[in-house]
Amino acid sequence: MTNKPGAAGPQGERLEIVRTPERLQQIGPAWEALWEQSGAFVFQSHAWISAWWHALPDQQRRSLVIVLAWRDDTLGAVMPLATCKLHGVRVLEWAAKDYSDYSDVLLRPGTDTALVGRMWATVNAEGGFDAAYLGHLLPTAVATALTRRTAGGFALHPHHRQASSLRVVGPWPNGQAWFDSQSGNARRNYRRSLKNLSEGAKVEFRRLGPGEQLGPALQRCAELKRAWCKRNGLVAPLFDEGSLMLPALAQVLADKHLLHVFVLERDGVIVAVTINFVQHDTMMAYVTTYDATFERSSPGYILLFDYIRWAIDHGATSIDFLCGDEDYKYRFANQQVTLASYVGGRTLLGKAALQSDRAWHAVQSYRNRTKSPPKPAAPADDRRAGTDAAAER
Repeated sequence: MTNKPGAAGPQGERLEIVRTPERLQQIGPAWEALWEQSGAFVFQSHAWISAWWHALPDQQRRSLVIVLAWRDDTLGAVMPLATCKLHGVRVLEWAAKDYSDYSDVLLRPGTDTALVGRMWATVNAEGGFDAAYLGHLLPTAVATALTRRTAGGFALHPHHRQASSLRVVGPWPNGQAWFDSQSGNARRNYRRSLKNLSEGAKVEFRRLGPGEQLGPALQRCAELKRAWCKRNGLVAPLFDEGSLMLPALAQVLADKHLLHVFVLERDGVIVAVTINFVQHDTMMAYVTTYDATFERSSPGYILLFDYIRWAIDHGATSIDFLCGDEDYKYRFANQQVTLASYVGGRTLLGKAALQSDRAWHAVQSYRNRTKSPPKPAAPADDRRAGTDAAAER
């Protein structure tokens, strides 16, 4: 697969489609400079997308389709896409979508969003996919411009699959003020859980230091997550034994000085761990898990209380639990944001697949209306599901 240079457009604009790892590496400096200027989430950085691509265990199922917009030698926009073959259908999706909570086009500040439409038209003209699925879009996402029909392209339309982002939004004078604002029952549960966990042992909450090795904490996190997935019959490739993905993405966060790993230790052994990062005065909880051996003491619940207080004391004005609407998040969150997803069929096969998906969803919705709703379960594709069952009760 070769890279596709585009013809010059208005005012010297040039569009390019990156398809090879070699070209992906070459554009790193320009992409990172644009990312820094835009203030976008780490999920849109070159480092994140590159780490994802190189750690993928199934590259043979995927192809890079990264659209660049240049003006002379200056990079003005990046649309980070990739294709994945699913049940014989070639689906165009966000690059690294399974490991990114907020996806979007990276656009230089002040640039007209009409450029996004021209980039989309270029992808459509190039082809190589049957259907498009672009999810995890915040209401403010640049990519929402793709719902408008563009010359040479096709407009996307809303998909029934949505995601929620739950958040704790301040400000507070300090972490203790936030803690005191919680219900009396929540505070008592925290103290009771901490007392139970501390019986006959020393319990310590701490943040991994700057010079501390990440490996042991990441290994423990993956181990606990695999155990949770096994108990619940789920699959989460991020935590597969021997997978390079979690260390690679954590290293990106560390290299950008965004990473915050918090652990709750009992006699020096990690019983709960959360891998977080901070951007724009917001603490974002990427992965959280706990040791089910101590489930009755709710170590995940304790850790959540502790890292929220730490974050507020260190300048955070909000704590973002990122994607997923697990019950425990509702116990703390005071804000909910809905993330949209958009789809479109390019070929007859893609349109048929989307029609089949709509029919299946309609049948499932009807069945759910005609029977008692089951107890909510973590979605099978949620890599971070299962933070602390005790906290969800």
